[in-house]
Amino acid sequence: MRPACASLDAVALAHNFAEVRALTKARIMAIVKANGYGHGLVWVAKTLTKADAFGVASLEEGLELRAAGIQQEICLLEGFFDAREIPVILHHGLTPVIHDHYQVEALKAVRAEQRCDAWIKVDTGMHRLGFDPSEIPRVVADLNALPCIARLGLLSHLACAEEVDSAATQHQIDTFEKLVFPGFRRSLANSAGIVHWRAAHADFVRPGLMLYGALLKAPNTPAPVRLKPVMTLHSRLISVRWRRAGDAIGYGGTYRCPQDMPVGVVGVGYGDGYPREFHTGVSVLVRGRRAPVIGRVSMDMLTIDLRGVAGAQVGDEVILWGQGLPVEEVAHAAGTIPYTLLCGLTQRLPRRERP
Repeated sequence: MRPACASLDAVALAHNFAEVRALTKARIMAIVKANGYGHGLVWVAKTLTKADAFGVASLEEGLELRAAGIQQEICLLEGFFDAREIPVILHHGLTPVIHDHYQVEALKAVRAEQRCDAWIKVDTGMHRLGFDPSEIPRVVADLNALPCIARLGLLSHLACAEEVDSAATQHQIDTFEKLVFPGFRRSLANSAGIVHWRAAHADFVRPGLMLYGALLKAPNTPAPVRLKPVMTLHSRLISVRWRRAGDAIGYGGTYRCPQDMPVGVVGVGYGDGYPREFHTGVSVLVRGRRAPVIGRVSMDMLTIDLRGVAGAQVGDEVILWGQGLPVEEVAHAAGTIPYTLLCGLTQRLPRRERP
């Protein structure tokens, strides 16, 4: 059995949820789309028993949660993509986000006795999905008149919330606050909004990345909250060999040993979702010590410099990110963001709950 594995820490996930709870009085919609950010959709939802609601990207994800026995509100963050989904949404009590006129027209044609709640998406400045603020009164009137709609709410999304002095974020908050409809639920803040913009908390906050123990922040800056990594990506050394000065390592021979040195081979690669390209140097952990990745990452293996790890041998655990090595650091070195690493892990990589 290949040694590469993503271990999942339920205690860390619960801890991060508690950190969100300590920051806000709002209700919490835990975002679990993209297979729970790579952690496992059902596992995350079943672990977060205190979440008030869950946010997913599609009907398929919502149905998977319902089939697993999840009873909380499930919000379809992109609504429905086809009118044929509406009867299923109504039957399973899901809550769609309505962001476009074609969805409003599709709901007008519904002749079912069942009802569902819905969120109306407002484009306050992200310019991705949602109605212009000037359209909201008309949309509210249209949806309020429909027998298939129960409660309505207003929802928007912050584009630059990780920037603590962002004028664009303040503009979004101000725009959202001007839309007042008595009795409507309101939701605006994502993870960065929860941490940096208390005025954006509204009735529901929508933590995503921070639940999994990471935040978007500048490298080498302290985290504003005490989060714990939920996932640790690890494998083992499958080979340790002494190489001579000048030996070329890996595809293309892009790395040459500067001296006689031990080189380890780790049983993990881009076929598991580990990045292939790095903009700056990156290390892994072996015996608690950092070991730089050298040469090109292969599909199933990568090579590391073991000069700083005394006594390293075949079978030693190697941590690629997680406990002791923040995923944010690895993402920065790869010129990307933590989301892409966590969500990009492939299906062949086992996920196992940490005992």
